[in-house]
Amino acid sequence: MNTGNEPPVPAEDGPDTGNPTPAELRMRDGNQRFTRNPDTAANDRRAAELRAQHWTYQRIADHLGYASKSGAIDAVRRAVRDACATAGRDLINLEVQRLEAMYDEVLGILQRDNPVVSHGRIVKDDAGLPLVDDELKLKAVDRALRTRESFRKLLGLDAPSRVSVEAEQLGREIGRLLDTALGPDGDDPDA
Repeated sequence: MNTGNEPPVPAEDGPDTGNPTPAELRMRDGNQRFTRNPDTAANDRRAAELRAQHWTYQRIADHLGYASKSGAIDAVRRAVRDACATAGRDLINLEVQRLEAMYDEVLGILQRDNPVVSHGRIVKDDAGLPLVDDELKLKAVDRALRTRESFRKLLGLDAPSRVSVEAEQLGREIGRLLDTALGPDGDDPDA
């Protein structure tokens, strides 16, 4: 039944329009795994746009030529993941710019010779020259190190600090299998 309130059906994609279907867009790499290309990304984006227009997944699948509604669901999820990844990259770039500005300020402090001040007066050596405040430079070095650490964390340059949960679980499972195979005393029961 057509109520007249349905969104218009765009005729730019799908099996009836001469444009390739999602199955035709999929490419395989050297290991015969499916890879994404600009055409599949555009098709995913189109599926997300249709979903935003309140289309059902089945209707999207039928319109864009997916074999089932699960293909449309996967396409929408990929489009959302791509959008989040782009926004995430933009945020990381902004944070990198901020950290670079902070780091430049710290380097400026390191390059200046700040005099030691005590009770509002510059402290001078026996020759009458101002003493250099090494404590201020050391604090700037600490700040520079923390800024560089923030860079490394933000960009994921540091090695993981602990073994993953899966590796720990795998180790426990191997231990259980060895206990079962060798017996609780570590002796081979078949020997």
